[in-house]
Amino acid sequence: MSVQQDHKPKWKIIGPGLVVAATGVGSADMVATLVAGSNYGYMLLWAVVLGVILKIVLVEGAGRYTVATGKTIFEGWRTLGRWPVWYFAPYIVIWGFVYAASAMSSTAMPIAALLNEVPAFEGTVFVELWPWAIITGLLGFVLVWFNRYKTFEKITAALVGLMFITIVVLAFIAAPNVLNVLSGLVPLLPEGDNAIFYTLGLAGGVGGTITLAAYGYWLREKGWDKPQFMRVMRIDNTMAYVVTGIFVIAMLIVGVEVVQAAGVAIQSGDAGLLDLDRVLRERYGDFLGIWFLIGFWAAGFSSVLGVWNGVSLMFADFMGNVTGKGSDHPDSRLDGKWFRAYLIWLTFPPMILVVLTGIFGVAQPFFLVLLYGALGALFMPFLAITLLPILNTDRVPREYRNRWHTNTALVITTVVFVALGIYQLINALKPLWETAG
Repeated sequence: MSVQQDHKPKWKIIGPGLVVAATGVGSADMVATLVAGSNYGYMLLWAVVLGVILKIVLVEGAGRYTVATGKTIFEGWRTLGRWPVWYFAPYIVIWGFVYAASAMSSTAMPIAALLNEVPAFEGTVFVELWPWAIITGLLGFVLVWFNRYKTFEKITAALVGLMFITIVVLAFIAAPNVLNVLSGLVPLLPEGDNAIFYTLGLAGGVGGTITLAAYGYWLREKGWDKPQFMRVMRIDNTMAYVVTGIFVIAMLIVGVEVVQAAGVAIQSGDAGLLDLDRVLRERYGDFLGIWFLIGFWAAGFSSVLGVWNGVSLMFADFMGNVTGKGSDHPDSRLDGKWFRAYLIWLTFPPMILVVLTGIFGVAQPFFLVLLYGALGALFMPFLAITLLPILNTDRVPREYRNRWHTNTALVITTVVFVALGIYQLINALKPLWETAG
């Protein structure tokens, strides 16, 4: 249905909300949830549910600004002064470079494992990771460069369906005790000095990246950036994170009923998912292990596509505004020169890092990793803090400003992410202090 028609907008289950939720849940989030389940059982289920609620609040706020005003979130940030520009400029450049190298490698991991372990390839030498990481980046580049938003959305939805079905089926096969699962809704903390930050990290990390702020850009590409789509946007956002919540809870169940029951320690990082593959094969056979690796790949590749598309849109808008052309100029939109420039930046320079690490074992540059950790720790607090003045002033029409309950939820979200961001910032800077000491 055309946006220009005066009919009531119709909501479809596949929308930008599903894209932003899928992009935010990558292999690192899957491992974090898996480890939480294997170490603490269902104790931290409430933290997972809290995390879903926090993301609904944040993404709804970012989406509401775009739908109510027709403006991008970067235009909203610029009304707060120049300081958001000084933070966002180095963040999007450094974050993109380091994230892209990591995302390509983690998505290639299940491919390398499949080619080594599928019976048809039995007897072959183990497949190196780095060539498949490069192929992953190139495939993401081609799919985003040559396709419009509609096609990108359909591809992402297919990947979401694949990873969702995979993990939910695994949870059903694991046959959890429903009462045990529900007991995890009682807020409890695990033992340890950093228990509260570990718990907040689980809640804040799952599905939480810069792509939360990309939601408004995908709404604009979808044509849902007008006030008559406000209700549609809210349903889209809520349903998408409900799906994410079900996915993450299913992953927690797998961590408890499969990994914990097997008495296996899961590695931190993406390799932890290969540990799960091994446990699944031993317990259920090769077919389920292979199926899981395919779902693992779908989760990783959906994040690659989402970042390649969504963050490139954000960069294009950023450059369009700082060069004085504005958000509606063709250079600031999908397929504009700045969109394509950042897409190239995400794809090709990080391949150097992938090759150096894969072939020569060269560690990632210390200072670059340090900046990546420091700037990344601040983004979610940055988004939460900036939404408060943006959504409570005349920057938004009165009928779309925050109500008291929305402000309460957003303040709680802000406090959580500021506390978590400070903790992560300290940990990111700790290597620098240790080196200086």
